[in-house]
Amino acid sequence: MTINFEYHEVTASPRLEALLTERLNKLESKYDSIVSADVYFKKENSSNPEKGKICSVRLSVPGSNIFAETSTASFEASVAKVSTELRTQLQKRKDKLQAH
Repeated sequence: MTINFEYHEVTASPRLEALLTERLNKLESKYDSIVSADVYFKKENSSNPEKGKICSVRLSVPGSNIFAETSTASFEASVAKVSTELRTQLQKRKDKLQAH
């Protein structure tokens, strides 16, 4: 799987890349149809201190792409939430395909 990282108004972080790469590799080992991932880290000016660090991931899989985005107080929490959302969507897709 190819993983492309993009940063908008955020400095590149090897630690964040390693964290998300590890989580995406776990997803790929369970759901082998993942071709590539596009990852975006963004900062948003927000009056809410619980939001503002955004992590977006688009997975290329056969059929339509899977997309998840979360905004929390830290990038680490955003990575955790977005990987959970992706896992849920991949499981739904897998269950749907097995039903047919």
